[in-house]
Amino acid sequence: MFRYAARRIALMVPTLLGVALLTFFMLRVIPGDVVEVKLRADGGHVTEEILQRERARLGLDKPLPAQFADWMKGLVTLDLGNSMWTGRPVSEEIGARLGLTLQVAVMAAIISVLIAIPLGTISALFRDTWIDYVVRIFTIAGLAVPSFWLGMMTILMLLTVFHWSPPVTYTPFFQDPMQNLAQLIWPALAVGYRYAAVVARMVRSSIVEVMREDYIRTARAKGVFERLVVSRHAMRNALLPAITVIGLEFAFLVGGLVVTEQVFNLNGIGRLFVEAVSRSDFVLIQALVMMLALVFVSMNLVIDMLYGLLDPRVRYG
Repeated sequence: MFRYAARRIALMVPTLLGVALLTFFMLRVIPGDVVEVKLRADGGHVTEEILQRERARLGLDKPLPAQFADWMKGLVTLDLGNSMWTGRPVSEEIGARLGLTLQVAVMAAIISVLIAIPLGTISALFRDTWIDYVVRIFTIAGLAVPSFWLGMMTILMLLTVFHWSPPVTYTPFFQDPMQNLAQLIWPALAVGYRYAAVVARMVRSSIVEVMREDYIRTARAKGVFERLVVSRHAMRNALLPAITVIGLEFAFLVGGLVVTEQVFNLNGIGRLFVEAVSRSDFVLIQALVMMLALVFVSMNLVIDMLYGLLDPRVRYG
């Protein structure tokens, strides 16, 4: 197990290196100049000399290999550099918003798991009954309804019934837990509904398939109670595909809540990503992409470890 985990962690290095290489050079290929956008925005007029001086200050006058080497050195030493737009350290820009996004993602994941696993299990055990049809309608609606539309409908209902609107400023959890939860529970529910729909359908399909296996038939023939057949034999194997979906969906939520954050007036990573792209802030974009890549490879590592715990057939050499 330890050797397998060590190999998986070692494989993360070339993966992240490939992401860094592609991100760096693709950003340099696409049109856009952060210096032009920053100094000549809104019709401002500056001389070419000033532009060149600013490019030299930001290191954009160096050859691309030299710029890439400087960036890789910064990644190794955990120095992500300064934003080309604000001049603040990139670590501060990301750190100021990462906590909010992670909290929404974790809350949405918890909500989805609490909803999806029971619903998916019930739907599979009562397949082709009215219970199954109700659950399937609920999950298909979750896949069809965009989370931002559900968020807007939620705000309209809260505004109409309870006269509640999203706060202008974000309240950290440790500063005021109740105010924090009151602010983030609604976007978490809006996102978690779709999240739960995906996981519930995966759980249902997996349990339906597992319940047809020979070892389930053997357990029933031996007189094992149906509750134990489902909980001890079927669920462990049926949850494997669901764990993969849960992990990947969680990783996606870290950078994919752009519209939801806009609807609920949340200043998270998704909005920061949009701002960085609109300003051609290469340094910030590179750091955000690497952060998301690290989240995805880390979640894949966690998923592989959980596979070994849930499925005894998985062997780590």
